[in-house]
Amino acid sequence: MLSEELLSALIQENDSKILLLVMDGLGGLPVDGRSEMEAAATPHFDALVRASVLGLADPVSPGITPGSGPGHLAIFGYDPLKYQIGRGVLEALGVGLQMTPRDVAARGNFCTIDANDVIIDRRAGRIATSLNEKLCEKLSAEIGRLDDVEVIIKAGKEHRFTVLFRGDGLDDRLTDADPQMEGKKRIPTTALNPAANRAAGIVNRFLNRAKEVLCDQHPANAAVLRGFAKYPSIPTMADRFGLRAAAIATYPMYRGLSKLVGMEILETGDTFPDEIQTLQKNFAAYDFFYLHYKKTDSYGEDGNFEMKRKSIEEVDRYIPDLLRLKPDVLAVTGDHSSPSVLKAHSWHPSPFLLHSKYCGMDASTRFTERECSRGALGKFSAVDEMTLMLANALRLKKFGA
Repeated sequence: MLSEELLSALIQENDSKILLLVMDGLGGLPVDGRSEMEAAATPHFDALVRASVLGLADPVSPGITPGSGPGHLAIFGYDPLKYQIGRGVLEALGVGLQMTPRDVAARGNFCTIDANDVIIDRRAGRIATSLNEKLCEKLSAEIGRLDDVEVIIKAGKEHRFTVLFRGDGLDDRLTDADPQMEGKKRIPTTALNPAANRAAGIVNRFLNRAKEVLCDQHPANAAVLRGFAKYPSIPTMADRFGLRAAAIATYPMYRGLSKLVGMEILETGDTFPDEIQTLQKNFAAYDFFYLHYKKTDSYGEDGNFEMKRKSIEEVDRYIPDLLRLKPDVLAVTGDHSSPSVLKAHSWHPSPFLLHSKYCGMDASTRFTERECSRGALGKFSAVDEMTLMLANALRLKKFGA
């Protein structure tokens, strides 16, 4: 990738519009010879491919499985190895919490445990958000303070919630208190540095108390925490790329990440059609739009090949609506791959499609992993996707004499 200084020197502003559609966890692996993308009926993507270029993008580095935060940061043009941002901060910003320098944020999952403290469902059956809100109210009433540390709890979507531990002398160098797999016992957090010993003790007291409070709340009868983090310093997209950027996303983590890089968060409904309507209503007001679609990741993590296939087909039906807006650049990709056969994020590169008047064309015929591997862009680093989008929007000056 170019250095931040060099790229900033090449930026030139104009009135072009860039639309980035991120289909979360898009990439997959074959089951009976075909991946979810290959099994999906996608006539609109197929037509779009004929006027686009394709490639495969490594979110972090070959062989490295990324979280959603690093995956998105790379797409937005930020080196995820330089800007390592804890999941807790992204969740906190996404649910509207205001962080202070005294805060350590964590992303929480309600989960189901058995009598031996073994996790049998990390997501508590993806409980309804309304139940999540009631459980967070219950926890807040019972665990609002631990010694002189204030505990702030805010519900997210389904099984997800956010906790802020607010107090003096709290350090975020903590291990995840989450084994991140089922069939394992809950685990405590541990300090990665002696300065974090106090924070580790507070977090573990919270988790043990939460288990007591939730003991009769099956399936959400315990909690796990991960992504402990304090608020970072990161330049905005306006400063780096000269873009008036807006985000359309329903899940808090993605809204939080967008807010962190200076995007304006547009309020929208819970469905993808709602997101499309929000895009249409606001299309005149911004230069850059980040449009997020979650189901491809959710079904991949659930191991549901058929529903992930159908979710890809759902997005395909809305491609004509996106093209009717006449963006100067349309890019479609995933922040990582979530093959249903693995039921998890994976290290496989993400499919990438770039459409503009100036992108050229390649010989690909469908938007699939296999066709992207043959695409004109080849295999490249996801952090260069923003450079490609800017170039096709004519927002980069010539380098050198």
